Amino acid sequence: MAHDRIPSAAFADTKPHYDILDGLRGIAALVVVCFHLFEAFATSHLDQVINHGYLAVDFFFLLSGFVVGYAYDGRWKTMTTGRFLVRRLIRLQPMVVLGAAIGAALFYLQGCDVWDVSAVTVGALVLAALLNALLIPMPPGAEIRGLWEMFPLNGPTWSLFFEYIGNILYALVIRRFSTRVLTLWVAAAGCSLAGFALFGPYGDICAGFTLTGTEFTAGSLRLLFSFSAGLLISRIFRPVAVKGAFWICTLAIVALLSVPRIGGAEHFWMNGLYETFCFALFFPLILWLGASGKTTDKYTSGLCKFLGDISYPLYIVHYPFIYWCYAWVKNGNLTFARSLPGAAALVVGCVVLAYVALKFYDEPLRRYLTGRFLRREKHSGK
Repeated sequence: MAHDRIPSAAFADTKPHYDILDGLRGIAALVVVCFHLFEAFATSHLDQVINHGYLAVDFFFLLSGFVVGYAYDGRWKTMTTGRFLVRRLIRLQPMVVLGAAIGAALFYLQGCDVWDVSAVTVGALVLAALLNALLIPMPPGAEIRGLWEMFPLNGPTWSLFFEYIGNILYALVIRRFSTRVLTLWVAAAGCSLAGFALFGPYGDICAGFTLTGTEFTAGSLRLLFSFSAGLLISRIFRPVAVKGAFWICTLAIVALLSVPRIGGAEHFWMNGLYETFCFALFFPLILWLGASGKTTDKYTSGLCKFLGDISYPLYIVHYPFIYWCYAWVKNGNLTFARSLPGAAALVVGCVVLAYVALKFYDEPLRRYLTGRFLRREKHSGK
């Protein structure tokens, strides 16, 4: 794989990323943005458009486990646990801080009937921003927006909180598992998550963003299965022959995440069964096909590189603007048709902001931090 085709987000690692997986991560991030845009027009989780967009988080966890296993499983004879965690901190934390700053800067522009931002003091906002930047969750009932989010300035940060837990568990425990033990671990976590999907209170796994018992349990199960399944796949992966893998997998991801709610309020188990098939079968299959495929033309290679570059920044920076858009829709009692130009501008603007943040903030800061704290590591050439 040529050096100039490596996604810029990958410069700190020692192995080239899979081009197609980078592209698929970006596709899933774009679906998440669109899913969140439609929240303003839903009356409940039963009629949300792009209904299963939240399953992108499980796909992200799966990709993360695969990439971490691929990049680090063979390096523990020369790499300490502390050094691994520093590398992951450098990779993830700068954008967490930026997301908190954007959320704080836009907070007083997001007022609507659903949350009264005018009642929040500047001191409370500063404290929330500090906790968000340090990835310290707000306890239930104490956060400033009234939705019980762990991170009320930038809601999706909850998945980064669990991502950190996954990396710590990997470094301390899971990496030591034999493939057989890891398989049993994945099976147990998968059965537990399927049980939550089928018999839990929601009929889905759209949970994890608060510290309440049910939500935290669901978030933990989502991480433990998908992250560990990605690790397992990285160990047993053998490529298969597949043409057009990026486009096939892109259509599959968009279709799976866009399926309407199944079964309605009367048959929660039906939707839970669909989501179980997604996280336990379809997503691993898409990962396998994506890792097997290769980009064969400059257009697809460039697209995958761009999507891989913006995927994480886009996921982090978009949601403060979603809060803003939500308030704009509610305050103006707008229909989707009337809000469409603004919504389209938001998507484009967030993509541009994500790329600018990557090039002028995230990459330079990570290069500095890598040189400052990991200078003794040999330059990988990646």
